Amino acid sequence: MKKHVYRLIVTLSFFLLIVQSGISQVSGKYNSSLLGKNVFVFDPAMDMKVVQSLIDSIGNVQHDRKSEFSTKRYAFLFKPGTYSLNLTMGYYMQVIGLGKSPEDVVINGNLISKGLFNNGNVTCNFWRSVENLTMVPTGDSTMIWGVSQAAPMRRVHVKGNIQLHDHGWASGGFLADSKIDGTVYSGPQQQWFSRNDEMGAWKGGSWNMMFVGVHGAPADKWPANPYTVINETPEIREKPYLAFDKEDFCVAVPKLTKNSSGVTWMNQPEDVEILKLSSFYVVTSTDNSISINAALKAGKNLLFTPGIYPIDESLKIDKPGTVVMGLGLATLVSANGNSIIEISDVDHVTMCGLLFDAGKLNADKLLQVGEPNSHKNHGKQPTYLYDLFFRVGGPAEGSATSCFIINSNHVRVDHTWIWRADHGNGVGWEKNKGANGLIVNGDHVTIYGLFNEHFQEYQTLWNGNKGRLYFYQSELPYDPPTVDSWKHSGTGGYASYKVSDKVKSHEAIGLGIYCVFYQAPVIVNNTIETPKKLEKDIHHKIIFWLNGNKESKMLHVINGKGDGVNVKNRKTVME
Repeated sequence: MKKHVYRLIVTLSFFLLIVQSGISQVSGKYNSSLLGKNVFVFDPAMDMKVVQSLIDSIGNVQHDRKSEFSTKRYAFLFKPGTYSLNLTMGYYMQVIGLGKSPEDVVINGNLISKGLFNNGNVTCNFWRSVENLTMVPTGDSTMIWGVSQAAPMRRVHVKGNIQLHDHGWASGGFLADSKIDGTVYSGPQQQWFSRNDEMGAWKGGSWNMMFVGVHGAPADKWPANPYTVINETPEIREKPYLAFDKEDFCVAVPKLTKNSSGVTWMNQPEDVEILKLSSFYVVTSTDNSISINAALKAGKNLLFTPGIYPIDESLKIDKPGTVVMGLGLATLVSANGNSIIEISDVDHVTMCGLLFDAGKLNADKLLQVGEPNSHKNHGKQPTYLYDLFFRVGGPAEGSATSCFIINSNHVRVDHTWIWRADHGNGVGWEKNKGANGLIVNGDHVTIYGLFNEHFQEYQTLWNGNKGRLYFYQSELPYDPPTVDSWKHSGTGGYASYKVSDKVKSHEAIGLGIYCVFYQAPVIVNNTIETPKKLEKDIHHKIIFWLNGNKESKMLHVINGKGDGVNVKNRKTVME
């Protein structure tokens, strides 16, 4: 195993070079040598003009549509203090405050994520994140965070307003453990999920906006308005975060809370477990499956630095309490038709901030939690998974029968986007093959914020009992080439959300399912299928005909009930 020094070393010299084609690597005192060349560590004593130039040089390139499938990955870490900066956020950029509280890092300026098209469309503003800091927007005191899927904002205090769009379409998004002093303007956002937030007011929203444990949420008058409001979050453990403690970096792991509302960090001190960086194996570009598995076997946690990692042998997590974190949208690619990570049926595993890519050789699955037929009770120490994103195609041709399989009981998922690519590289009905995005076999599984779309069979297949889902966004596949290519057992199409016949109890709330069939006049019998006795436990449902072949249609919302949608009747909403 290669040797590691587990203290962050910040070198003493720096240089900045911007070339016509983009950026040559910035190195020196803004770089962390241990966390890789694409991690930049800032403190308030640095020259803010140089810091601003560095951030602009990267942000202006990454905030270009050509960077949607870039191989670049970046993380910007801010030590406690006050900064005057504007942060242009593009693809594969993560901004992190290193304080114990979001208010320890204050940035006077704007966080900017705008549309990439002339019409201000942000429906492709994916794969970026910001967490654990305070923003004080300048100008009109409104921060523009125009994003869609896979763009989480966590532990952020906005001392002003926040706008979740530019001036065109938007298809977001996720906000958690954040305080917005002013108004959240959702505008044309099609859907949005907010959990354990505080906000002055919320305005706008198109189809499916959910608020769980949020102070200041709008009034729930579904179906007259698109809002679903649940006063308390039944159970949550907030995502771990990187912090700077004296001269060392550490990872803070919040404790589990039940029946909570509002943000966690307003009540000091927070109940967290502090993990020293020495307990982590820091994964860099020189690592491979052998070295990473050796670290796991030795009992190390994992911290993936920004980069792309070909994984040719499954990474095995079999020790209770293991923590796996990714920085800067660290991306793991199935290199040999193998699963990427397999978690054993053990207690209290934590995983966050990773992007899983299918490879050209088909994989049965990309991430598996618990072996098949897992049966242990993890109710006292559940596994938590945060901000995990999956792609089948897009960067390159890839296939996976299923992306994400949960076999263990009592697993909690807090935000995931599972995407069979509808655009990009290697995209086509016979190219980027994928049957299911998510399969849940375990019991007592809870998911907050499930985005799952474009797969070739059921997007979500739920086989476990006593599952709970809070918020669902799904588009059916765009590309069935013929009507017959998307049928099964005489049934037109596949339901997006399928609860299998053997399930005895299941609850889901806030489901939005949309269709765009560009080629064939596809007819889908049902968008949701459940055992008949569970229909009453599937709440606040909307289906929408977006675009495509004018003869295509979805006939029913759930189990033959609910009006269908087509080019003339584009929306149906049910309780």
